[in-house]
Amino acid sequence: MSMPARHWIDGEWLATGELKESRNPATYEVIGHYHDGGREQAEAAIAAAKRAFARGDWARNNLLRADVLAQLADRFEAHQQSFIDIYKLENGKPEALQEISRIAPAMRYWSAMARTLKGESGHPSPDDISITSREPIGVAGIITPWNSPIILCMRSVNPALAAGCTVACKMPGQTAQVSTLLAQVFSEVEGLPRGVANFFNESASGGAQWLVSSPDTRAISFTGGTETGAQIAQEAGRLLKRCGLELGGKNAHLVFEDADFEQLLPVLRVTAMRFGGQYCEAGSRVIVQRAIYEKVRDALAEELRQVRVGPASDPDTELGPLIDKESVERVDAVVRQAAEQGAEVILRGGPVTAGPLSAGAFFKPAFLAVRDPGLPIIQEEIFGPVMTIEAFDDEDEGVRLVNGTKYGLGGSVWTRDLPRAFRVSEKFETGMVWINEWGKVHYQFEEGGYKQSGIGRLNGPSALEDFTEIKHITFTTKGPPKS
Repeated sequence: MSMPARHWIDGEWLATGELKESRNPATYEVIGHYHDGGREQAEAAIAAAKRAFARGDWARNNLLRADVLAQLADRFEAHQQSFIDIYKLENGKPEALQEISRIAPAMRYWSAMARTLKGESGHPSPDDISITSREPIGVAGIITPWNSPIILCMRSVNPALAAGCTVACKMPGQTAQVSTLLAQVFSEVEGLPRGVANFFNESASGGAQWLVSSPDTRAISFTGGTETGAQIAQEAGRLLKRCGLELGGKNAHLVFEDADFEQLLPVLRVTAMRFGGQYCEAGSRVIVQRAIYEKVRDALAEELRQVRVGPASDPDTELGPLIDKESVERVDAVVRQAAEQGAEVILRGGPVTAGPLSAGAFFKPAFLAVRDPGLPIIQEEIFGPVMTIEAFDDEDEGVRLVNGTKYGLGGSVWTRDLPRAFRVSEKFETGMVWINEWGKVHYQFEEGGYKQSGIGRLNGPSALEDFTEIKHITFTTKGPPKS
């Protein structure tokens, strides 16, 4: 068996912390072991990042940062197939290539951003000149979830490094083998100063909590659940610490009666099945104008019945396993509760309990019709392959249903009427809107949500806001009065 996954802190591999098992969620077989970190490793990571930032060579040299990010992209591409293989094995994703192939281009984008980072200047009055510059905020604590550990980690790390910050990254224990491969990529980059990037694996939360509470981290970037995000924001607020939060979503397709049915249906099939529904942008709600409600309901039910469930190693698989069996039990309880509360079960789905897949954490797609938008299955993020369908009569009602949750991450409008599409998009209380498509995210443009879906933006130039301070320098061109 290969060496257990370790932490990478201050340029060294550390085999500290309790040894735990890494499992394949498709079979529950042990695929390796990892050293489980906590506060001790978080303290070491923060200390290393603080020393690296204080040296100044990284924080003040944007050309070095640009070169390192470009090298990271090259090294990542060299390991791309290894990332795909371990993603399928440990994270259970049939869509591994789709995710992994986006990472190197994003690193190159941020390399260019590092090279071109600049401030502004102006004349507030004829004799005065003002200059603003962006400066790195300091040590950034990055807290990464297990559902897409590499792309979601780098979505925060890239702008932090481009800005000149140093980072201490808590990586999820559930995907420690994946995370350690990412650390290996960093370890292979020549010119990366020691301690600039630090990674520790953790299955619990003690280390992550210290990233937030430590007086030596000046920014926190967290991707995860809304409840945890609120706790982080409260603690960060106590310390007046910069805090970027990308949180949950309860995202809806608003389908008008003139929608292109042939274009719509295959997209609906995948939006709550992708990654097993374990991602914040899952399109789990379908809100359909009443004139075509039954047509969409029946066709979508048939599509979901045909979804191929299986391991990521099978090229025909559409829906892989959930991350663990506890998640299967949790999602099944959500469906069961919704049925008890009056939702109509169109497709029960549920745990796979027979055959070879029963050893793993598999959940067949569930599909429910809901008339009461106040039910928890409509109001709460599920993080599993569960879809609901609701009916609406007019545009205003449809928009009210879309906006009727505490979340505001993304939403989709399906119509051939382009003026209506833009009109409705402006009414959505969401950070992202897709017109006649779903889930498009571009690293050059901002990603984030309204309401309880988060604070701040990642991707695009605005991502720098979480990791920089603005300094204002003034001087006058008018000399002192002559005596």
